[in-house]
Amino acid sequence: MRPTIYKDANHKPEMAIALTDFRALCGFVTIEELKDVLATVPEILELVGYEELSKIMNDKEHDGHIEPKSFLQSIFTRLMLAKQEAVSEAVLKLKSRLNSDNKKRMLTEKEQLVLLLEKQYPGDVGVISAFFFNYVKLSPGEALYIAANEPHAYLSGECIECMATSDNVVRAGLTPKFRDVQTLCSMLTYKQGFPEILRGVTLNPFVSRYTPPFDEFEVDRCLLPPQESVVFSAVPGPSIFS
Repeated sequence: MRPTIYKDANHKPEMAIALTDFRALCGFVTIEELKDVLATVPEILELVGYEELSKIMNDKEHDGHIEPKSFLQSIFTRLMLAKQEAVSEAVLKLKSRLNSDNKKRMLTEKEQLVLLLEKQYPGDVGVISAFFFNYVKLSPGEALYIAANEPHAYLSGECIECMATSDNVVRAGLTPKFRDVQTLCSMLTYKQGFPEILRGVTLNPFVSRYTPPFDEFEVDRCLLPPQESVVFSAVPGPSIFS
C-alpha cells in the first residue's frame, strides 16, 4: 500500500485520555443512523447521486436486508471521491440550509458541529462526511480507544494520546496536509457503532488504569495530592513516566 509514502509496516492503534472537555469524531454511525442521515441531508445525496444510491442499495440488498458494511463502504467512498467543485457547492448549500433551519428549530449537536467545521474548513469534504461519524464528547478522565484502520478526528480539548509505534497517518479531510482518499477508503474496516468509553479501573486511591483491547500498551493515571506518595510496581517491559 504505497510503500514510498507509508514505510512503516506496524499498525497504529491508539487511545486518547481527556484532560479537559474533549470532542472527537470517531468510527461510523450505525446503519439505522446512516439511513436517517441519507433521508435528512440532501446535500449528501447530491454528491453520491440519487440514481447511484438506488443502484447501490439494490446491489447490496440480500434477502430484503441491506448489508451494512458493503453499503457504507460504497456510499462513503463515492462521497469522499466527489469532485472538489461539487463538494464546495454542496457545503455551501448545507451551510445555507442549516443557518435557515436554525431560525425555525433547534439544530442537532451534529448539525451545530458541521457549521463549526465549515467555518474552520470551508468547502472541505470532511464537513459533510462528519454526518457519517459518531460525535464523541469526553469529560476529563474519560478515554476512548481507536483500533487500527478506524477513522477519527480530534476536534477540540486537550488529551494525552498514547499509540503503538508507527509512523503511518492516512488523511482524507479536515486537514491542510497531504490527503490520500483512495487509500483511506480502501483500508477502513467500516465497523459501525458508538465507541466504548473507558473511565479507568481504580488501582489505589491515587491511580487508575486504562487498558484498551490491544496488547501494545496501557496507561496509568496518577492524581497525587500534596504530601502523599505512591509506589508503581515494576512491569515486565518498558515504561514511560510523564
